[in-house]
Amino acid sequence: MEYFLLITGFVFMAVGILGSFLPVLPGPPISWAGLLLLYLTKAVPEDYWVLGITLGIAVVVAILDYVIPAKGTKRFGGSSYGVWGTNIGLIIGLIAPIPFGVIVGPFVGAFIGELIYDSQDHKRAVKAATGSFVGFLASTFMKFVVCVIYFGVFLMKVWEYRSSWF
Repeated sequence: MEYFLLITGFVFMAVGILGSFLPVLPGPPISWAGLLLLYLTKAVPEDYWVLGITLGIAVVVAILDYVIPAKGTKRFGGSSYGVWGTNIGLIIGLIAPIPFGVIVGPFVGAFIGELIYDSQDHKRAVKAATGSFVGFLASTFMKFVVCVIYFGVFLMKVWEYRSSWF
């Protein structure tokens, strides 16, 4: 059972890092679940402080993941149409077979949303789409950093208690 929890926790860590780039998967919560699985083994002593703090960070980052791109669009002068366009473009970008659809989708979605709002102001639409793109990149970077830190904690704990495993 110990090896199953260890391997499953490692898989969750890898999926969490992938989830930091793929908007469909919530990266930090999945990585946190990997940490939880590690702490459920008998080899690693329970540390509720680490689990509690990392859970709090994962929840905050998961919420900010939805807020930051919308705030980026608003910060660069976008309307609610641009915010909706960003979210719709993100979903379509996941499904579309084009390379980098996840990156191009929110930009194009915000641009189209702003053009629907005001078809005459192309500069504003480009500016709002750029804000959406910057917000998406900031959000993705934040999730990636958190997932890598969680993976580092996971590896540190496995290394620290390796004599218990093997």
